[in-house]
Amino acid sequence: MDFSYTYMMTNSHNTVIYTGLTSNLIKRVYQHKTKAYKGFTSKYNCDKLVFYQEFTNINEAIALEKKIKAGSRSKKEKMIFEQNPEWKDLSDGWLFII
Repeated sequence: MDFSYTYMMTNSHNTVIYTGLTSNLIKRVYQHKTKAYKGFTSKYNCDKLVFYQEFTNINEAIALEKKIKAGSRSKKEKMIFEQNPEWKDLSDGWLFII
């Protein structure tokens, strides 16, 4: 079964929130952490995974990504807080063997 993930990354001070979509969450988080691509997350040091949701239907993942991106920062913070009240890096302890 193929999975899709909608996720949010932030920086060490939780001042910037990036929302993304991927079919390989471990690989994508690794790319953010290593700044594999120049762009928003490398520029603002978004290397902490603070929220993710798994889907079996790509269209549902896309819909959530669009909803998050269209929402206010306070709505994003609320979603993160509900899953991860301490804003810990949810990828801590993951083995990044790609």
